[in-house]
Amino acid sequence: MPDRRVVLVVYPGCQALDLSGPHEVLAGANELLGAQGRADPRYRLLIAAAEAGPVRTESGLTILADQGLAGVRGPIDTLLVVGGGGVYALGADGEVVAGIRRLAGSARRVASVCTGAFALAAAGLLEGRTVCTHWARRDRLAREHPGLDVDPDALYRRDGKFWTSAGVTAGIDLALALVEDDCGAEVAQTVARWLVMYLRRPGGQSQFAAPLWHAPSEVAAVRRAQELVLTDPGADHSVPTLAAAVGMSVRNFTRVFTRELGTTPARYVERVRVEAACRTLETTDLTVDVVARRGGFGTAETMRRSFLRALGVPPTDYRRRFTLAG
Repeated sequence: MPDRRVVLVVYPGCQALDLSGPHEVLAGANELLGAQGRADPRYRLLIAAAEAGPVRTESGLTILADQGLAGVRGPIDTLLVVGGGGVYALGADGEVVAGIRRLAGSARRVASVCTGAFALAAAGLLEGRTVCTHWARRDRLAREHPGLDVDPDALYRRDGKFWTSAGVTAGIDLALALVEDDCGAEVAQTVARWLVMYLRRPGGQSQFAAPLWHAPSEVAAVRRAQELVLTDPGADHSVPTLAAAVGMSVRNFTRVFTRELGTTPARYVERVRVEAACRTLETTDLTVDVVARRGGFGTAETMRRSFLRALGVPPTDYRRRFTLAG
């Protein structure tokens, strides 16, 4: 049975963990399959760049590309493009993107880690597909490639033969999913345990994102409403109350606010309250009931539902992972 050839594409300024994480997962699967004496084909890992030789990552670590992209021939099981700040310098007509475009045509599966999605999009491979990338880069991806449906929260997404993932360590989540797809959950679970990881990490990437921030609106009434919510998230911020406070009808306030900020007043208030509650959970030992009451949620159950909508995890799990309190 032939090996599964995996071509991992790197370039100057790529993110080292975007490469090493998936590489270690696939190498770990090889080791496990060999130890179990299974007949599954092994992953044959090839690191490719514009040219063979040393490639400097954005952190300064130098990696060694096995081969130049132009020299890669024959069947490819998986083409995986890593991310990193250097992706923006590749250019739609550059050598690396051209190599990705060529190799993707014959690959059984095409994947990206983090901002590697920008390279796939530049190659014209993701048009009309649902994809994801690092939470801090998702707006830019959607703006530069409006034909893509960018999932703001997923750790990884699959759309046909194309797999994309969120930032850095999410490349490990992606690689574990590839192993599970190829070799089954038992192999993927064992590799995950070796790496001291969940096979499927709870929640999405929103729980790791920076706090919600919207630039102050140029519309005075909307800006005033933002100030009221941000100053005291736990106060009464129902839509009628906010509309009255800024001297607008409920209908007109809702329309203008949504147009200006891209979200409804109710969703904006909920997300600001979730962000404020996160900071309280991280830095105090107040009970969830008290945090919910002070934060404007009313009840712990209401806050739990808001956390699940916004972050994909309940407040108790969030506190366990991110608490700063001694």
